[in-house]
Amino acid sequence: MRILVAGGAGFIGSHYVRTLAAGGYPGFEAAEVTVLDKLTYAGDRANLTGVACTFVHGDICDARLLAEVVPGHRIVLNFAAETHVDRSIADGGDFVRTNVAGTHTLMRACLDAHVERLVQVSTDEVYGSIETGSWREDAPLAPNSPYAAAKAGGDLIARAYARTHGLDVVITRCCNNYGPHQFPEKVIPLFVTNLLDREQVPLYGDGGNVRGWVHVDDHCRGIQLALEKGRSGEIYHIGGDVELTNVELTKLLLDACGADWASVRNVEDRKGHDRRYSLDDGLLRGMGYAPRTPFRDGLAATVRWYAENRTWWEALK
Repeated sequence: MRILVAGGAGFIGSHYVRTLAAGGYPGFEAAEVTVLDKLTYAGDRANLTGVACTFVHGDICDARLLAEVVPGHRIVLNFAAETHVDRSIADGGDFVRTNVAGTHTLMRACLDAHVERLVQVSTDEVYGSIETGSWREDAPLAPNSPYAAAKAGGDLIARAYARTHGLDVVITRCCNNYGPHQFPEKVIPLFVTNLLDREQVPLYGDGGNVRGWVHVDDHCRGIQLALEKGRSGEIYHIGGDVELTNVELTKLLLDACGADWASVRNVEDRKGHDRRYSLDDGLLRGMGYAPRTPFRDGLAATVRWYAENRTWWEALK
């Protein structure tokens, strides 16, 4: 079985590849893995050190390259995306290019190559903000940032290829991820690395924005379950075990790093900052999914990883 992982040198994609190559997904131990990654600022070959895979340096927007790389793979997973909201607010062009046009180019290549199944990895941010309750998979899309809008556009392209062309596509949407190898512009590694260097951390607005959190390993297990058991054309939510305000998260990170509130610097709120995200992941849980990593345990392990792997993140910062 040959599996192509687009964006496999990034944070989530590389964790999936490392687990897959190590035999972490029963029944897939013999899979031959190809990683396709553009190696932008957030993609790093070092994330795949020692991993048995074929690496292709390239862009999912490159139709000619995909026509060469995709054929022969039974399964394709698309982790490739521009993901940082602040960057999308500053300039959304790359987000539209990669997350919408790139997804379309990949879908076309998979259709032409008769790929048996494609997993489109997405985000809870496509739904916008929710005051109470949790989104189900049939909730309307109402993205508020250029990043979220671009991801929603890619999801709709994927859905269209499933409905129009019969391409076997499954879409997953997840809450906020954390864990080792996450690029240090994201909130948890940013705060941890700043605090390890005894620098202040920035807290947006009043810090009351609420996010769900899931360890990257649990997210990838949810993706694998959707890959193996999901119905074609369907969407599956992947949740964690906790929802926290940014203030609550900041307090936990301060404690974990031995710092106090004097290390916090309040900054102007992000433009269009969604107040709360929350996913109902009952559909996937009914298929056997459950997060295994309690948030406090996973957070402590993540802090230790960044403390012990300065050479990985210092160059990136």
